[in-house]
Amino acid sequence: MRALMFIVPLALTIYAFIDCLNTTEEDTKHLPKIAWVFIILLFWIVGPVVWLAAGKTRHNRAGAAGPGSWQRNRRQQWVAPDDNPDFLKSLKDDKDAEPDAEEERGRRDGGTGPDDKTPPAS
Repeated sequence: MRALMFIVPLALTIYAFIDCLNTTEEDTKHLPKIAWVFIILLFWIVGPVVWLAAGKTRHNRAGAAGPGSWQRNRRQQWVAPDDNPDFLKSLKDDKDAEPDAEEERGRRDGGTGPDDKTPPAS
């Protein structure tokens, strides 16, 4: 039981310290990030609790109401391939590049392509 009174605050301090280090400078609130690191390490029990309560900007969870910042600039609905102009353009580009590939294969194989008028040698 005595060990538990030492292990729980230590685990909380380690968790808050790593969380603070992984947080970007823009997401820290009220103080610079380096100040939060010192507060967490110097004030052993109070520092981590204050960091977790007020130290960083919290973001919505995936199931929470409202779109997250990563969803704001994304398309909200799926688009069928025949309605997607980028996909249609890629098909056109592939079709334009295809005859060149056939001609190259014909030259490599010895000139027996679909446009070759000479009968194959037996």
